[in-house]
Amino acid sequence: MNTNVETEAPVLDIIKKIISALIVIAGVSAFYYFSVDHDSIKEVRLLFRVLGLVAVMIAVIGLMSTTNTGKFVLSFILESRQEVRKVVWPTRDETMRTTLLVFAMVFIVGLILWLLDMFLFWGVRIITGQG
Repeated sequence: MNTNVETEAPVLDIIKKIISALIVIAGVSAFYYFSVDHDSIKEVRLLFRVLGLVAVMIAVIGLMSTTNTGKFVLSFILESRQEVRKVVWPTRDETMRTTLLVFAMVFIVGLILWLLDMFLFWGVRIITGQG
């Protein structure tokens, strides 16, 4: 992973984070404020409220991506995407075989545990004189 991101948070980054939090709070508050019928404000359609909230979230993500933390997260996401491309995924045949093997093993272990439970129950009944 790249370590070219600064570890010290300047004052401007802290201000951006506080402003982002306030914008999110204002956006969510507006979403719920416009859901109720107030004095002269008619109910705003759900679509417009959701679009407004999405726009607020996109703006906050844009603002947060300019901070050191945002740059770090963005570089992490890009590097993770590159690593996922390097993965060798199993074929359909390998996946089916592995899945069937897991089902078979779960059935066999379940059967063994059931038989063990039956014998232990039988033994406890004999020891306690109930059988």
